[in-house]
Amino acid sequence: MTPNPGFVVFRQLADGTWELVGEAERQPGLTAKRARQKAVVDATGCEVRAGEVYAAVLRSEWRVSLDI
Repeated sequence: MTPNPGFVVFRQLADGTWELVGEAERQPGLTAKRARQKAVVDATGCEVRAGEVYAAVLRSEWRVSLDI
């Protein structure tokens, strides 16, 4: 069974490392950029503040990266 399309969301910390924030479903009908922005808002529960850096990685890509 293939899971619904979605994102794994990370936040960059002050020391340059990345922290897992959570996962969010992909919203149909949005462009790729808008879908990533929405995923960050969904995972964090708020809008991004100035100076914060987030990455929204497709869940399928996250799983592929685990295949070693």
